[in-house]
Amino acid sequence: MTETTARPGQRGSAETALADLPLREDLRDEHSYGAPQLQVPVVLNVNENPYPVAPQIVADIAAAVAEAAVGLNRYPDREFLGLRADLAAFLRTESGAELAPEQVWAANGSNEVMLHVLQAFGGPGRTALSFAPTYSMYPEYARDTLTTWVTGRREHDFTIDVDHAREQIRRHRPSVVLLTSPNNPTGTALPTSTIEAVLDEARGAVVVVDEAYGEFRRTGTPSALELLPRYGNLAVSRTMSKAFSLAGARVGYLAASTAFVDALRIVRLPYHLSAVTQATARAALKHSATLLSTVDELRTRRDETVEWLRGKGFDVAESDANFVLFGRFEDRHAVWQGLLDRGVLIRETGPDGWLRVTIGSADEMQQFRTALQEVVGKQ
Repeated sequence: MTETTARPGQRGSAETALADLPLREDLRDEHSYGAPQLQVPVVLNVNENPYPVAPQIVADIAAAVAEAAVGLNRYPDREFLGLRADLAAFLRTESGAELAPEQVWAANGSNEVMLHVLQAFGGPGRTALSFAPTYSMYPEYARDTLTTWVTGRREHDFTIDVDHAREQIRRHRPSVVLLTSPNNPTGTALPTSTIEAVLDEARGAVVVVDEAYGEFRRTGTPSALELLPRYGNLAVSRTMSKAFSLAGARVGYLAASTAFVDALRIVRLPYHLSAVTQATARAALKHSATLLSTVDELRTRRDETVEWLRGKGFDVAESDANFVLFGRFEDRHAVWQGLLDRGVLIRETGPDGWLRVTIGSADEMQQFRTALQEVVGKQ
């Protein structure tokens, strides 16, 4: 048997426990974020688009990446104004927003965009405010930037009461207010009047409206992008992960005033957006109409799922997203496990007693319905 001898002062990795390392004390009992990644036939737990990118678009992306690869010995374009201009053009088509490239920011997923916001406007002695239930990563952004995290409440239908929102802003005097529309995990969209009321009350803060699922909103549901010309402290966050079927590309972006974007440029890491990521996103944006062609189908299937669940006696939240929150269960984990045992993975999240299902293909949703009826019938 051969013995392995560690160098002086070095311990084998198998012998090192987390407690041996000088981890920040506020992180001692924390765990890394992540939904279960399980190999099952029907994966409906992380709000991905069920449809892969079409072969011709894959070929165009591959060609763009190959072209970028020729120059990988050089750092990427630090300001990536070409990509920012392309994103501005997309928002002009999608929402009618008139934006200069300098009013758009992008990063490795909307998660990094939001982290930039908290790095720039949060920090020790500052507070970030949102309204629960909402996206579970927000308190982690606050924690990682040493920002105090507070939440107001949402109503029983998961809307936000304007008077309550105003009271929370006066009480906590946040530097950052995070509004999610459509909200995750509930799917609830906010009316423009609610966003305006928050903006008017939070004049000393920045307000970010997270529209990660904005492309899935129902006809007549406005985007907060229309408010940008009136509010210099407003930012609207989007992503290419959902409607664009590009979750694996990790491209998120934000639209705001030039001053707001300049603040994010201060805290970003050097060359944070790789040449490969920029090439992928720009190639995909040339095919935005094709990539988003499945959105109407998913909207229709979402509405059908809401109707079917209600017809079976479940409580179902109104949804403008590509997922549906439903309940209520005395033991939601048992229902989640029962579905998983039948090869269907959904998300155990949101208020106690509720579950969330992503809208998948027609076949996937049929398998979900069949499995759910079997599980509930047995209970």
